[in-house]
Parts: sequence; structure tokens; C-alpha cells
Amino acid sequence: MTSPLVTQEELDRRTIRRSDFVSCNQAFIDCRTPGSDQKENYAMVGPGVTQSSSQVVNLREPHGYNIGAAAMPHGITNNLHLHFTAEVFLCFRGEYLLRWGAEGEEGELTLREGDIASVPTWIFRGFTNTGPDDGWLFTCLGHDETGGIIWGPTVLREAEGHGLYLTSDNQLVDTVAGEQLPDSEELVRPMDPADIASLVDYSADDMRRYVATRDDLEWCDRAFLCGVVPSGRAELALVIGFGMTENRRQEPRIYHPHGHNIAWLRADPGEGLLTHRHSETQVLMVKEGEWEVRLNHHDEVTVRLGPWDMLSVPAGAWRSMRNVSDSPATMAVVNGGDGRVRLEWADEVVKAAADAGVARDHNGYLAPAHLVPASAPR
Repeated sequence: MTSPLVTQEELDRRTIRRSDFVSCNQAFIDCRTPGSDQKENYAMVGPGVTQSSSQVVNLREPHGYNIGAAAMPHGITNNLHLHFTAEVFLCFRGEYLLRWGAEGEEGELTLREGDIASVPTWIFRGFTNTGPDDGWLFTCLGHDETGGIIWGPTVLREAEGHGLYLTSDNQLVDTVAGEQLPDSEELVRPMDPADIASLVDYSADDMRRYVATRDDLEWCDRAFLCGVVPSGRAELALVIGFGMTENRRQEPRIYHPHGHNIAWLRADPGEGLLTHRHSETQVLMVKEGEWEVRLNHHDEVTVRLGPWDMLSVPAGAWRSMRNVSDSPATMAVVNGGDGRVRLEWADEVVKAAADAGVARDHNGYLAPAHLVPASAPR
């Protein structure tokens, strides 16, 4: 594996502070629909499914997934729409009522702070802020090219009444602003009832399998080789995919392929993950506390991340992360790919773990060091 040397300039470019987030309130065709006109859309990594050319994207470099956010005051709704690739909601603040079906009639579930929900592809979904104040949902969409979305028939009809139309190449046309309406064959029309009837139905129990609440999380304090080494005692809770775990008994809440995997990482003050690297893209999204992230094995560069800050770590780069708060800190970790993320540890970590009696077997899982052949991976 080649390991890029990350400069301070490159680290700064890949660091997205909460203060760097730029909202767009004209991102979608329902931006004038009463009850939806106060939505704010954000695009931090990749453009997502925005339909506005004015959407600010913090980092356009392809990662194999897109990360954005939806923010809205109490009572405001994101209308029913359908995705072709995975759409994952990470609730960082507030409470949301998630509903699904072409008219939102199939079922409802409530998402609260700390919950993660992966809504199945090819079903209509929408959500309303039912919390007492402004809510915040980060979103992670599968793949670089998402294909855009299909809006519910009612949404498109209501938008026309406000002078907004959508072209087949996913661009908004605003006739109120004087934009020219293209030929009718270039415009998106409501989905045919027969096609809607062919979509798979999901009960509330079905959908619950795609949600990981805080109570559902199974934290593992021996997920990594460095877990037996001082300052390396981070805990991992898998949500989507097997991700980075090196514990053969740890399993994710959600299995099906997304093009990425997501897990929660937490650590007590002074603890974290020691020096390692892997070949996938990675985005760190801080939920609570303050983390210090170091890149490169030599000539280190360092950044401190606070709540809601995020960092895109280059594939193959050496990295370590440590809680520098006075209390436990938590972050969401997103890695590219559908398979396991195989870690390579720095030599000093391998040696310290072996001295503590732990190594990795040829399958990449933790095992007693005295039983593992010398040819096992680092």
C-alpha cells in the first residue's frame, strides 16, 4: 500500500469545520411549498442530490459516497421522494418523524438524537422535524453518482403551482425568476400509478430493522489491535457493514451493501486509535467532545476537531486519533466500500500489542499472540 505524505495545506483543505457549512434554501423543487420552504440543504462531501446550481459543496473530491445534511425548524417537512442508492440519516440534534410510501401512508418511525437510519432504496420517504427546536440530520448517500431522486407525484404538482419545474437532467427551472420553460418532453412528470404500485411495501417492523438507536448499539472495547495498549483503548459500535472491526464476534446492525460503512467510535479522555492506515476513503464526523487527529507516520501534521467538525482522511494515509476532551468523546466514522476495511498498524503498535499478548490471525482478527504464526499480517 502506498502511503501519501499529507501536507498541512492538504490537511486544512480536507478539514470541514461546522462554521464552513453553507446552506442552500433553493436546493429542491419543494423550496416554495408551504411547510417546506424553510428547509436548509448542505453538501459537505460531494454534491449529493441537490437540484440547485448555487449549492456550495465543501469538498468535491469523489469518496465513493456523498455526505450532506438537512436542517429545518420545528414543524417543517422534507417531502416524499425516492432514492436509487442508499440514503442514511444520522440524527445529530432534535427529533424527526420519518414516514414512507407514495403518500406517506405505509408507516412512521421517530428518529432521535444519536439514531442512525438507512432507508431502503426505491421507496418514497419524507421526514418532519417534530422536535422542540431546529433539528439537524447528516445524510450519507451511496456512491459518487446517485442518479438523483424521484419526487412523489403530489410534490411535483404542488411545485408547478409555485412556478418550479424539474428537467430530466435534474435541474430546477424557476419561471417566477424568469427562466424559460423547456419543451414538455424535457420535464420530469409524476410517476405512473402502475409503477408506484410495483414498489415494495415496508411495514413499521420492516423499517425498524434499518434503524440503529442508541439503545441498539453494541459497544466493543476490544475491536482493534491497539485496544490492549495504553492510549489505544477506543470502543467501536458497528451500524452499517463490518467496517474496521478486528473482533471476529462483532456484527453490524445493518448488513446490506451501501457502497460505504458507518460505525460509532468513542473514547475516554486520552484514549483513541493508535497509528494505522487502510486503503479506503474515510470521513470522521465528530458528535461529541474534541478529537486530535494526526496524519503521517513521520513529519506529522495535526488537527483538532470539535462537535460537528469533519475530516476527510486520504486513502492509505497513516492516521491516529485521540480524545483530548475532559469527558468521553464520540464520532461517526464513514469508510468507503462494502467489504471489511483491513487495517495496517504501525510496527510499534504491533510490537506493543504482542507484548500485551495480542496479535491478528491470517483472517485479520484478534487472537492470542502465542498461537498466531509469525507470517500473520501486521
